[in-house]
Amino acid sequence: MAIVVQKYGGSSVADAERILNVARRVARTRDQGNQMVVVVSAMGDTTDDLLQLAGQISRQPNKRELDVLLSTGEVVSSTLLTMALQDMGYDAISLTGAQAGIHTDTAYSRARISQIETQRVVRELEKGKIVIVAGFQGVNDNMDVTTLGRGGSDTTAVALAAALNSRECQIYTDVEGVYTADPRLVPEAVRLPEIGYEEMLELASYGARVMHPRAVELGELFNIPIRVASSLSEKPGTLIHREVAMEIRNKVRSIAHDLGVVKITVVGVPDRPGIAAAIFTPLAEAGINVDTIVQNASIEGITDLTFTVDGSQLREAMAVTGPLARDIGARDCVSAASLGKVSVIGTGMQNTPGFAAKMFRTLSEAGINIQLITTSDIRITCIIAEDRIKDAVRELHRAFELDAKG
Repeated sequence: MAIVVQKYGGSSVADAERILNVARRVARTRDQGNQMVVVVSAMGDTTDDLLQLAGQISRQPNKRELDVLLSTGEVVSSTLLTMALQDMGYDAISLTGAQAGIHTDTAYSRARISQIETQRVVRELEKGKIVIVAGFQGVNDNMDVTTLGRGGSDTTAVALAAALNSRECQIYTDVEGVYTADPRLVPEAVRLPEIGYEEMLELASYGARVMHPRAVELGELFNIPIRVASSLSEKPGTLIHREVAMEIRNKVRSIAHDLGVVKITVVGVPDRPGIAAAIFTPLAEAGINVDTIVQNASIEGITDLTFTVDGSQLREAMAVTGPLARDIGARDCVSAASLGKVSVIGTGMQNTPGFAAKMFRTLSEAGINIQLITTSDIRITCIIAEDRIKDAVRELHRAFELDAKG
């Protein structure tokens, strides 16, 4: 019997009716002769509700205790789904991350999986049981509960699929796959039947919420095909895998966007060796993820250094950068909020000129000012005003004729 790993997101298990729907889908796959491991997220907005509750109790909740609290959301989902399957006559068992053998490092709220001991899961499968695993969590070497960060249940599922040598990891959510743009912004957006790991990683890293970037990285590392589909329909979704047809690889594939970007500028920085390290090392040690970095040309030994962070980390980033700016002799440290990112992504950009020019011209004709630009081999990203993101996505989707591509 083949092992199939499925993951169901929070919207798929948001209430009793949807949990019962998931149970029926799981049972159907089991009836096809598969061994089943199912990873679940917390119901609906449970994680946000728990965070809000913690904030009402403590101004700065202890990270260890917060991880224990947040991990309970997935435990609730896994036990309820198990009960539903048992009532349908299927032998099922729920496991926490720790019981499933998921070990992590010690970084609370953003832990990374270090290894998975699969003995317990394999033992339950050999007994003929459907194994339901609480996603988003594991334990460190001290047996303390850790969480994997937002979207961590995707990572749990792909890591389990790799550890169990599953033929495919199926990620079920409330969308029908990966699209050429967010269909909520662009009704003409087209579902992609397949996409390569490299392109999907760029999409996930630059705003596409359908998959967590670390899950895509794991899929590529262990060559686990990942199918993204809706739990509310029978459409085939999108297959993320290594091999994509040559014709498809020669196209722009999708437009990604992200909101809540903040720009921080250290003004009047002395241009000498070690300054960048003096700024970015403390930010990394504080767990702050820096994205776009731009340094202006030095004039008389003085330059400006600009970088972007997620808006949720603004206060923390400024608390680190402000004192650092004074220590290194910079004139000031300022921030600008209400920004967003819009990205054009596709392997076709690697060796073909003209994509950047087309993107910049399209934004210019729409009256959209570009504040910062960052690129990779297969991506061009512009930082623009947040209130123009919707217009930018629509105009770029039209300019690159993505509504005609599938």
